[in-house]
Amino acid sequence: MPGTTRPDPDRTPLERTVRAEIAAAERPDRPVRRWLRGIRRRIDRHPRLRFAYRTGVGILGGVIAVAGLALVPLPGPGWLVVFLGLAILGTEFAWARRLAAWVKRMLDRFWAWWKARRAEREARTT
Repeated sequence: MPGTTRPDPDRTPLERTVRAEIAAAERPDRPVRRWLRGIRRRIDRHPRLRFAYRTGVGILGGVIAVAGLALVPLPGPGWLVVFLGLAILGTEFAWARRLAAWVKRMLDRFWAWWKARRAEREARTT
């Protein structure tokens, strides 16, 4: 079932808590999500307003993503800002949703690899 998380013994309690909170926040029956869907239905009824909205989302998401890329080499939340820009773009553009999902999968794989590597190193040193 999409959107459900499997229990994973390799995850720390903090990771499990964060994932559970993210899954709860993404539920479609949340009041804010219902309110936003209503606004979106009103926007979709007017073609010019829909075009202006998509353009605004594209510009805002693009600027935030590019600013995040500029921040990557600096200390701070560069990648976080890039993902925020992708999330904003993903509200309107399918390619951005697919890209964000792919990046999440790659980061999850990287994190699993990193934890396995760290555990292997610790096992060698003890």
